[in-house]
Amino acid sequence: MSENTTKQGKLIVYSGCSGVGKGTIMPYILKEFPDIQFSVSATTRAPRPGETNGVEYFFVSHEDFQQMVEDDGFLEYAQFCDNFYGTPKKAVEDTLSKGTSVILEIEVQGGANVIGKVPDCVSIFILPPSIEELERRLRKRGTEDEETILKRVSQASEELKSASIYKYNVVNDDLETAIDEVIAILRKELAE
Repeated sequence: MSENTTKQGKLIVYSGCSGVGKGTIMPYILKEFPDIQFSVSATTRAPRPGETNGVEYFFVSHEDFQQMVEDDGFLEYAQFCDNFYGTPKKAVEDTLSKGTSVILEIEVQGGANVIGKVPDCVSIFILPPSIEELERRLRKRGTEDEETILKRVSQASEELKSASIYKYNVVNDDLETAIDEVIAILRKELAE
């Protein structure tokens, strides 16, 4: 008699402050681990130049987002800088049950919510070398106005207090070193 059970995929929570380099590191993770499924979050914020609906995010109205909340359609959701972000629950659960690992690139509050609900997840927090360097990177990115930059820096100062609830902290001082550290963490975790 043979058992036909599929090993559950691992849930990976990948967070850090805005501008810390999460999005820059992500393609390296997905290239190194092509079997990891990237979870596309829903958001009420407007797309940035070059972003495509259904690829980086599902861009939805505030009304549609609220309906998904009422329908218990999110694994987690949170408000950040006047916009809402959430992880559609069913897609993640279905993928994990098929034995495929899922990575959630989510903001810190949402990451903390998932860690609370799924304590055995693999959680990685990307840190800036300093708040000053983070502000410099946000300015260099050139995608936000001054008020938004100051709001994001202030938010980052608060978010850094949550780094300790994540299993792994990686400082993105040197991009290649940070990429290597994240890949080494995932190799170890996915082999278990």
